[in-house]
Amino acid sequence: MKTRILATLIALTAAPAVAEQALPPGLISARLLPGWTTDEGQRVAALELVLEPGWKTYWRSPGDTGLPPEFDWSGSANLASITLHWPAPELIDSEGTQTLGYHDRLILPLTATPADPAAPMALAARIDLGLCENVCVPAHLSLTAPDAAATPDPQISAAMETVPALAEGPTPACTIRPTRDGMQVALTLPADARPQIAALELDSGTPVWASGAVIDGQTVTADFVPNSGKPFDLDPQQIVLTLIHPDGATEHRGCAPQG
Repeated sequence: MKTRILATLIALTAAPAVAEQALPPGLISARLLPGWTTDEGQRVAALELVLEPGWKTYWRSPGDTGLPPEFDWSGSANLASITLHWPAPELIDSEGTQTLGYHDRLILPLTATPADPAAPMALAARIDLGLCENVCVPAHLSLTAPDAAATPDPQISAAMETVPALAEGPTPACTIRPTRDGMQVALTLPADARPQIAALELDSGTPVWASGAVIDGQTVTADFVPNSGKPFDLDPQQIVLTLIHPDGATEHRGCAPQG
C-alpha cells in the first residue's frame, strides 16, 4: 500500500503543472508577455492572445455590437498606472454586422508605471473580453506576468509599430447635436484623407457607448450614448478619431465645433 501511494506521489510530482484556468472557446493561448524595464523604471509588457482559426476578439471601441475588453489590475504589486497601446484594428464582419477587432494573434503592448521606482513590480490582470466566431461570447481570463526580461522583446516592439500615429496638422472641424438618447458627432476629414476604416470615440473616463462610424465622402459620423440614455455635455476635446489607411493608421484628438 505504501509503495502504491509513493508511486502515485512520484507520478504527480513528475506531471506537468496544471494550467491555472481552462481557456474559453476560441483561444489557443493567452498570456502576459514579461517585457522589460526601461531606464526610467517603467515596465513595457503585453497581452498576447492566440485565437483559433475563424475566431476574433474586439478593439477598445468595437462599434455597434461587440464587447470591448475590460482590465482589472488590482492584483498587481507596486503599480501606479497602466497605459495600453492599441494596435490598429481591422474590420470584422459578423453575421452582417461590422465591428472592429483582431483575428489570429493579438499582441497588445502596455506600459506599467510603478508606484515606487525603487521597488519591484508584479503584474497581474483579470480580463473580461468578447470572443466571436459565428456567435460572440463573453470570456474571462486571469493572467500573471513573469519577471521582466533583461532586454526588449522584439515582438512587443513590432506591435508598437502598428499603433496609430498621432496626426499632425489642423484640428478637424465637427458639428455636435443632441439626439433622443445622447449626442451625434459629424467630423470633417482632412482633404487628402481616404481611409478604409474610421472610428470615433470619447476619451472622457466615463462609460459612453459609441456607434460604428459611417464614412460619407469627407464626413465621419457616429452616435454617443451615455448610461443615462439622454443628451449630455460633450467636450469636443475628448473626441478621438482613428483613421486606418492601407499604409498605416493615424489618430486625431479633439475637434473644432462649427456653427
